[in-house]
Amino acid sequence: MDAGDLVRSVKWMASLRAAGSTQGLRSVRSAWRRRRADSVGLPRQGTERARVPGVALGAEPGPGGGVVRFARSSLRVRVAEGGAVFCGWDGAEPEPSYALAGGCPEVDERAVLEPDTDGGWRVVSERVLVAVSRHGAVEVRTPGGVMLRRDLPPRWWEPVGRAGGGARWVQRSQVAADARFFGLGGRAAGPRLRDGVYRLWNTDPGGAFEPGDDPLYITMPVQLVVADAGTHLAFHDNSWDGHVTVWEGEEGAGSGHDRPGRCEVRMDGGPLRYWVLAGTPARVLHGWAALTGRAALPPTWALGHHHARWGFGSEGEVRRVVAGYRERGLPLSAVHLDIDHYRGHRVFTVDRERFPDLPGLAADLRREGVRLVSIVDPAVKVEPGLAVYDAGDEEDVFVRDARGRRVRGEVWPGESVFPDFTDPKVREWWGGLYAERLVQGFSGVWHDMNEPVSFAAFGDPTLPRSARHSLEGRGGDHREAHNVYGLAMARAGYEGLCALRPDERPFLFSRSGWAGMQRYGGTWSGDVATGWPGLRASLALVLGLGLCGVPYSGPDIGGFTGSPSPELYVRWFQLGSYLPLFRTHAAISAGRREPWEFGAQALECAGAALRERMRLLPYFVTLAHLARRTGAPYVRPVWWRSPEDRALRDCEDEFLLGDSLLVAPVLERGADQRAVRLPRGRWYDTATGRAYEGPGQVLLDAPLSRVPVLARAGSVIPVAGAGGAVELDVWTPAPGRCGGGVLVPDAGPGWASPEAVRFTTRLRGGAVTVEQEGAAEVRYPVRVRG
Repeated sequence: MDAGDLVRSVKWMASLRAAGSTQGLRSVRSAWRRRRADSVGLPRQGTERARVPGVALGAEPGPGGGVVRFARSSLRVRVAEGGAVFCGWDGAEPEPSYALAGGCPEVDERAVLEPDTDGGWRVVSERVLVAVSRHGAVEVRTPGGVMLRRDLPPRWWEPVGRAGGGARWVQRSQVAADARFFGLGGRAAGPRLRDGVYRLWNTDPGGAFEPGDDPLYITMPVQLVVADAGTHLAFHDNSWDGHVTVWEGEEGAGSGHDRPGRCEVRMDGGPLRYWVLAGTPARVLHGWAALTGRAALPPTWALGHHHARWGFGSEGEVRRVVAGYRERGLPLSAVHLDIDHYRGHRVFTVDRERFPDLPGLAADLRREGVRLVSIVDPAVKVEPGLAVYDAGDEEDVFVRDARGRRVRGEVWPGESVFPDFTDPKVREWWGGLYAERLVQGFSGVWHDMNEPVSFAAFGDPTLPRSARHSLEGRGGDHREAHNVYGLAMARAGYEGLCALRPDERPFLFSRSGWAGMQRYGGTWSGDVATGWPGLRASLALVLGLGLCGVPYSGPDIGGFTGSPSPELYVRWFQLGSYLPLFRTHAAISAGRREPWEFGAQALECAGAALRERMRLLPYFVTLAHLARRTGAPYVRPVWWRSPEDRALRDCEDEFLLGDSLLVAPVLERGADQRAVRLPRGRWYDTATGRAYEGPGQVLLDAPLSRVPVLARAGSVIPVAGAGGAVELDVWTPAPGRCGGGVLVPDAGPGWASPEAVRFTTRLRGGAVTVEQEGAAEVRYPVRVRG
């Protein structure tokens, strides 16, 4: 057990002790059972033989590139139509893959494999140049020859004299000395990845997490690297357990020479295959979305405010909270029910004593514009007579161990079994179960505990690594299936809801997932610790996930575990009001999260943030459509349009909301001012109207009532006016420059894809003019600001 496992075990024991002694004892039994299963079901560690590719012997051209053959391996290089580069060692192909959407993209027929100098080979295409050295190093360069990434020859360690263990491998890479690393899924310390080791194993940290805790619920082998030479994304399409080590470079290191940035990917098994996409940040994320799938479009109500709590306890309490929002004139879009609304925590049930008429409650709330959202956990209680268990038993849907017995774990309802979501027939069965949630009146679902979690007093709180999975009929064990379990569950839920209610877009978000999870919905922070470090981690997670292609996410406002001070609650609420998923949530022991529970001043500040969120709702709807169409996240790092600005690359405490707004949340106790770093161009303080010129840094007031928000000069921002009709906030362009903006109208709950409305702004003779593309005049009310 390493140090990280030991810390997690201590956290788990503390949380299970709080849950009750019986569950704590069961978690000990579960941990021993998992250990015994692996001792029988996994091959023993034995002698290994190291291998490297050796010398290049020749090459075979093929569509989009070709295969370079080495003495002890082979490398397939393929350039796709959009410029994405695929590299697969030892015969690895792009498919089968849980990440790719719609199969492997078409190849670039114009890409040519040709001999390079010194016995190597290269693939030449319009957008990228790939050079393969005679010993197996792979360089990805711009068409002009500037090196973006150099992957050194890989090394494998193969088991000797046994089958089924697979080869573990390592690949080391070099990037520019000035490069900065981002990504790897949801990381609490970020979004920039400092020197260190990052594990690729989806994990419930137990209790709550802070910036120093790693890994968390969503890990992805996705690196986004930003340097002066350009931006690129590297994705190792391998779902096994692994580690990524990052070392930032240094310019002028040692005797005036640059020391390149470096990273190392180590995987415990599985194929060595990866994709590289290069270009501007916008182009890279657009290509990534084309490769892994367009983001699910949340219904409009899901872009409003959500109120959740583990421990509402009863229908009466839910009604009291909703009435509290209504009586105080506070907008509310959804209420989330946690596991306490289930009968004994059993999934797809209802506690009829606490919630005697759940469909009636849902109907009453919906008439007030409030939707109900249900938690859904994957674990099914082992209980003959329980409908879900009996049906799953009959259909044989539960994960089995290496000896053919059902894997049993310990979760909230007690001893439980786990559906194998890597089996298509199991996904179809599970998706059909959501009919019960729709009958109860729920409008959306959130998936929890799907790393998957099995409580354990020691070791890894998940299924045995030897547990058997279908893996789409290929067969394999939990070492390969673990990281895609949450992704496959999200697919089951999403496809099930589409089939059950085909005229409405589903609303689903998931605690765990993997590359491509945006196809089915979003995510949230998980159990972030209450405190100022947790507030900072909340922003890091949203930014990092957005750069991995998951645009819809947000934190538990106020933190999950404790009771925030009124100041901390307000600052968290203000941050959340500018993030895609705007949700309060807390543990059963953490106290209430209603804005009026924190005093009159906090209520006033939270109310102002809520009203501004609803005013910006047309802008959020537009950003949701743009995320689906272009892959650009709603929340973007400040270097998004200026990646060459090194000061912006190191800025982590502010963000762009779309292209038009810059938000600088307050992340420190007692602050009433904060420094704001501006990208190039003119920016207006939306509170005062004062203009500032970037690039540079300014000091702005940040009283408790608001956080600094600046608008880009020339921007056209769609907002909700009187009665909810769309109006346009137009910020005066800088002299001699034009601006613009986009509006994608709300098309309702269905699948319609409305046309984007584009605007252009200019400053002529001291007056601001606005033009609507394709129209003789602007068809929306305009308010000029700045």
